[in-house]
Amino acid sequence: MINLKGLNVILTGATGVLGNSILDMLVFAGSNVLATGTNEEKLKKIKNKHNNVNVLKFDISKHKEIDGFVNDCYKILSNKIDILINNAGITQDNLSIRMKEEEWKKVIDINLSSTFLITKNVIKKMLKSKNGKIINITSVVGHSGNIGQVNYAASKAGIIAMSKSLALEYGKKDIKVNCVSPGFIKSDMTDKISDEHTELLKSRISLNKFGNPEDVANTIAFLCSNLSDYITGETIHVNGGMYFS
Repeated sequence: MINLKGLNVILTGATGVLGNSILDMLVFAGSNVLATGTNEEKLKKIKNKHNNVNVLKFDISKHKEIDGFVNDCYKILSNKIDILINNAGITQDNLSIRMKEEEWKKVIDINLSSTFLITKNVIKKMLKSKNGKIINITSVVGHSGNIGQVNYAASKAGIIAMSKSLALEYGKKDIKVNCVSPGFIKSDMTDKISDEHTELLKSRISLNKFGNPEDVANTIAFLCSNLSDYITGETIHVNGGMYFS
């Protein structure tokens, strides 16, 4: 069993299906989690389920407030941040010739720019202890591309390149930066896909099935643990063989 006892973790996007699974794994492994999101009702449900988890409502699109947000997290976590998991993100799909500039900018601003600004401010805190781990959730489409998702694919590809650069910049301070890149994971979104299209998608996956949120959460728990202390600048693919890097 992976042991994260005593480690302080910030998890963004904690209220979604994947975020919930990551949170459950982090709590099970013994870490001190600060869960963030924009849905107040879902944050209350998290608090009811895990009364030892700190919750903080925050909209990561509010760039000017990110510095204050990270300072609040730092104080709540007793002035020590061991791990940051950037899981929050959005999609606004459209074919490229129909995509409005606002659809492009919003996805890039939230998925890429917000992730950078949160990470930048957290690294400032990690430098004080000369230790830390940052795990960025990307996507298989950041490597393969996808029809109707030029903005989303670009944002996720940007996170991958950004993570490599950060790993180079802060490795000597023992700050590790890695990505986890999920493929098709069971969620409310995949439940809405028609049976015919589901079978088509599965036929493109070597294991011929969608993954579970726990598959991603297990990988993240590994990267949070001391078992991954000599790994940085990498992307771990959790896609069942849909894409090979």
